[in-house]
Amino acid sequence: MKPDPLQPKYEKAASVICKQGLFPFPVNETTMTILKEAIGDVEAELDLIAAFDDKASQTLAELTASSGMAEETILALTASLAKKGILFNQPNSTGTMVFRVLPLMMVGLMEYMFMGPLKRDEREKRLASLFQGLLDQVRDSVQQDYDKMIPLFRMAPPIDRTVPIRETDDGKPIRIIAVNQTIDATDRVLSSQSVEAIIDKFDDIAVGHCFCRQRRSLLEEPCQTHAPLENCFTFGKSARHTAAQGFARMIDKAEAIRIMREAEAAGLVHKAFHPNSRTDRPETSICNCCKDCCDTLRGWREGGFPLINATCYLSVIDADRCSGCGTCVDRCPMDAIRLGTSGKAERDEASCFGCGVCARFCPEEAISLQEGERKVFILPPRLRAKED
Repeated sequence: MKPDPLQPKYEKAASVICKQGLFPFPVNETTMTILKEAIGDVEAELDLIAAFDDKASQTLAELTASSGMAEETILALTASLAKKGILFNQPNSTGTMVFRVLPLMMVGLMEYMFMGPLKRDEREKRLASLFQGLLDQVRDSVQQDYDKMIPLFRMAPPIDRTVPIRETDDGKPIRIIAVNQTIDATDRVLSSQSVEAIIDKFDDIAVGHCFCRQRRSLLEEPCQTHAPLENCFTFGKSARHTAAQGFARMIDKAEAIRIMREAEAAGLVHKAFHPNSRTDRPETSICNCCKDCCDTLRGWREGGFPLINATCYLSVIDADRCSGCGTCVDRCPMDAIRLGTSGKAERDEASCFGCGVCARFCPEEAISLQEGERKVFILPPRLRAKED
């Protein structure tokens, strides 16, 4: 078989993309195959990606210098790469267009590939399988070097932030237990603690399909909770980007609230994302996650990644009101609740990220949410015996 003349350029492009994001990914046969499927044999696009090696975000002037290409060529190539989920191309706060190469996943190529309506063709199925293969390889690598990975995991910031459900299934407000503490507003900005407050901030809102549930369906693993699909939100310039590329559609605030309510009725968890994991900056997106499909939850359970989450709430169970029905045990996305020896529900504080799902569906209204900023950090399970 003849060697691929573009192989060195694929390797270079892969090295640029795989080092983006919170967790770098290996440049191997799987990542190379993913990029070949995503980009095709467009040599000029590979050359442009290579120009981001030293700096992941560049203006047009900077990209002209780093790539050696003409402005017209760059604009055509960046437009094409944006539609393929490789680049983000939106103006910054001063109106200057900035081009940023996206990571392979969290949030990047993988998510955008499965965020729009599916064709369910062989290419999509092949890509879904390739990404799953890559996640499996990462898990195996983490398990092999488990002890070495722990310090790196502990240095990572929260990947997302839980925004709690605030109403029970019959429309009553979930009880909030306030914590009396003084906050110096000059030190930091408190993030919005309801989806309504987040939606109210933005004029531009877009919704796409849940890329986790869509990818799972292509792997013949349909959602066990039968959760609705179209509830992956982006805001502001992220909304403008996803809508422009066909990954999502623009909606108004009323429809956004309706879809959020639908997600809550299905028992999904609101997960907000912030630029560089900085919760003092406005949200870029909200996922509505189910227990069985969510890549963050599955990646943790299957031993590939830690679960690192920011939250401002903790569930509190009133044992006197608890009937021991087990509804909260079944509903909790973190498996943080069990029935104790007394037959009453008991919550593990370290595993609770305060989503409010248990409180929403508790028939006895025995669960409240207690205020208090926390970082939930749980290492992935060790699946291999520690070697002597």
